[in-house]
Amino acid sequence: MFEKVVSILFPVFAIVLVGYVISKRLKPDFKPINRINMDVFVPALIFSSLVTMKLDTSQVSLLTAAVCAVVLPGLLMIALCKVNKITFKAWAPPQMFRNSGNLAIPLFSYTFGETAMASAVLLFVVSTILHITVGMALLSNKESLSIKQLFKNPLLLATLAALSFNLLDIPVWKPLYEATHLLGQASIPVMLLSLGSQMINLRLTGLRTGLMATLFSLGTGAFSFAMIYVFIPLPHQQLQMMVLFTMLPPAVMNYLFSERFNVEPTNVASMVLFGNFFAIITLPVLLWGALAI
Repeated sequence: MFEKVVSILFPVFAIVLVGYVISKRLKPDFKPINRINMDVFVPALIFSSLVTMKLDTSQVSLLTAAVCAVVLPGLLMIALCKVNKITFKAWAPPQMFRNSGNLAIPLFSYTFGETAMASAVLLFVVSTILHITVGMALLSNKESLSIKQLFKNPLLLATLAALSFNLLDIPVWKPLYEATHLLGQASIPVMLLSLGSQMINLRLTGLRTGLMATLFSLGTGAFSFAMIYVFIPLPHQQLQMMVLFTMLPPAVMNYLFSERFNVEPTNVASMVLFGNFFAIITLPVLLWGALAI
């Protein structure tokens, strides 16, 4: 089991380390790279994965589980924020919206293979759509969500296009599928390199905040998984995936939104960076637990 866990996690952490070294030595600007990834590569991954997914009742269960994994931690944070006298708007989103892209998709790919890719992408899509709607609504004061802007989002457009082809049983031109599939494969290493590049911003002053957020993340995630395990019937592989999905570290997008709405961006940055850094410790344990089910 130990050898299997190491063999799965080594490629993930190795590419993250490469991203860190590149950023440390060459100091490249990852902003345009990330923009290309989120606007081109990831939508291509979403389209090529969802367009061939067999839509059945098991996917309905997975969708329900994904929503629970986002919503339940937010509800728990209402009480935790009151008890610990911390700001809900700053602390709740990192517990709700986890690193289902940069970390989860490569992790699921290396752990479960191609058979899990469609489910991994579906989890990412649910989390992302909730983040750019519910997440922004939680943080905003006066700004209202723009439906027009939402429907310009490449991630949502790729999702709607793939589901339209799938549900209407329209065959996709094979060269088009191959092109999107090829583009989508590029997104995985770029996600990991980008995650590694963020690690150069770690500061010891944020260690306490990062550690506290990580403990909250594991606790709220464990509760969410327990509820999913008891109340939502899932196939074995998807249940294993939910062990990891519910307890992933926070998504980088949490920091971008906190900075935009000026909701304790320094604290949120510490939660995101240290949360992903501590994944070196938490992921092997979670992966061992998932494979042991």
